[in-house]
Amino acid sequence: MTYRQLMDFITSRNTFQDDVIHGLQRIPKRIPCKYLYDERGARLFEEICELEEYYPTRTELSIMNRNVAEMASQLGSRCLLIEYGSGSGIKTRILLKALIEPVGYVPIDISRDQLTEAAANLGQQFPALEVLPVCADYTDHYELPPTRRPANRRIVYFPGSTIGNFKPDAAKEFLSHIREVCGEGGGLLIGVDLKKDKAVLEQAYNDAEGVTAAFNLNLLRRINRELNADCRVDRFIHQAHFNEEHNRIEMHLVSKCKQTVHIGEEEFVIGKEETIHTENSYKYSLDGFAELADTSGLRVEQVWTDEKRFFSVQYLEVA
Repeated sequence: MTYRQLMDFITSRNTFQDDVIHGLQRIPKRIPCKYLYDERGARLFEEICELEEYYPTRTELSIMNRNVAEMASQLGSRCLLIEYGSGSGIKTRILLKALIEPVGYVPIDISRDQLTEAAANLGQQFPALEVLPVCADYTDHYELPPTRRPANRRIVYFPGSTIGNFKPDAAKEFLSHIREVCGEGGGLLIGVDLKKDKAVLEQAYNDAEGVTAAFNLNLLRRINRELNADCRVDRFIHQAHFNEEHNRIEMHLVSKCKQTVHIGEEEFVIGKEETIHTENSYKYSLDGFAELADTSGLRVEQVWTDEKRFFSVQYLEVA
């Protein structure tokens, strides 16, 4: 097996505490969506991906299954595959099976337990592949581990439409960062959710089983557990709606009453119906995303979509 010991660059508890306190001091209140993904949050998100209402995962999987040979041909032989937000690695397995003699796979994820388990499983499934897990917030600074064999090129894999969590300016900056990671001759294989009917979007983020609500509310449980806080989870509800002006789904925690929350010695008054903004998910047109990529120094080479054009997987190269 070529699975190596995990490299850990995870942010400290103090960073989490500072971001939460700063976010609750803002008007309107907001907390970065990366903190939704503690161990329980990561598991809940895997459940979300299997829901009937949540079209992105099954649609992206269908696109991958139909077109993976063509994708692998675009990525070329002996590439180093670097995945941001690797999760359980379901889509990654499809891609790795099709790749031509990849020299290594670097999964990067903030959820340590899930990363360790997924990397070990992939190491067993692909014994000839060097698996080099990195526990980190992929938007932070960290080092990529060296590979034993030289790669012909670096390919970043960023599935799941996670690029939609970034505001447009931040998305441009992040894509520019990916361009630098890929380097000359490198490429990016990315999932991009597309604009569609508002009802389809809102249903996807307000499932009947309440899994997305549990995922969102779990952020409060994490704050209580890790930051010595006293959030009353039963005094908040989950809300997700489509903001047509900004072409994005917004996820919020809405206070059911006026209440006071303590985090250590800090005190926050939250009004009735006041919200804590926890996540955005921007939806793109194909032309709109191509323009964003172009301003970041990346060029869209090929696009694969489903029949309804709900979702896209796109291959970009360094311009």
